[in-house]
Amino acid sequence: MKKLFLVLAVAALSFSTAIAQDAAAAPAADEATVENVEAVAEEAAPVAEEAIDPEVQIAGESLHHVLMQKFLEGGWGWMLPILIVLVLGLAIAIERILFLGLSTINTKKFIASVEKALNEGGIEAAKAVCRDTKGPIASIYWQGLDRYEQGLDAVEKAVVSYGSVQTGQLESGLGWLSLFIALSPSLGFMGTVVGLVQSFDSIQAAGDISPALVAGGMKVALLTTLLGLIAAMVLQVFYNYVIVKIDGIVNEMEDASITLMDILTVYKK
Repeated sequence: MKKLFLVLAVAALSFSTAIAQDAAAAPAADEATVENVEAVAEEAAPVAEEAIDPEVQIAGESLHHVLMQKFLEGGWGWMLPILIVLVLGLAIAIERILFLGLSTINTKKFIASVEKALNEGGIEAAKAVCRDTKGPIASIYWQGLDRYEQGLDAVEKAVVSYGSVQTGQLESGLGWLSLFIALSPSLGFMGTVVGLVQSFDSIQAAGDISPALVAGGMKVALLTTLLGLIAAMVLQVFYNYVIVKIDGIVNEMEDASITLMDILTVYKK
């Protein structure tokens, strides 16, 4: 529950910051636009009567402002859910990356330290080394060493069982991330269908097929699909990166568990 609140807080903070920046930049952008229009009107008096396409002005604006403008053109009703899904997915991915980074240690150095402490100070000294080391491998070693008095069979069972627990903790949150990856394009496609329906409604109401009638609905359709696909691709990259990191840590856990059994077997003899 605490992780969920943390993710929601990060998402709300990121979105509110983006909105605040746009609100602060809006007056300055408007003043700059007015000055540019006046200058163009003075220099191009012969063509003052020609219609000016509003989309042309985007070329001189910042990328952030252009993206925000396209976001608004796509419609809050469909663009906002996709943006929320993207922010939540990024928050979960970043939390997983930080957690996995903290869980990664120098396995060879740790095993050498445990073996040295075991030979010099016994089981308690080795457990102290595990207690002072972060990560799932150290936790598995501590669980195994704590059951050494019960025999090597008990140690092996403890290592296997606690290894599964640690793997589950490493994979925590990936279900939500995969859901957001699937949900992003789905929301975009839903916005596409709604935009097409709006276009056909306009055609039916007017009784005529005209580009001006279908342009608005088609624009909503394309923009929602675009944002949904971008969100899904971004989250997919983070998801694959997290999966690769988890696979690497799990492989190290399995290799270290075998090494622990070998060390304890030699120590017992």
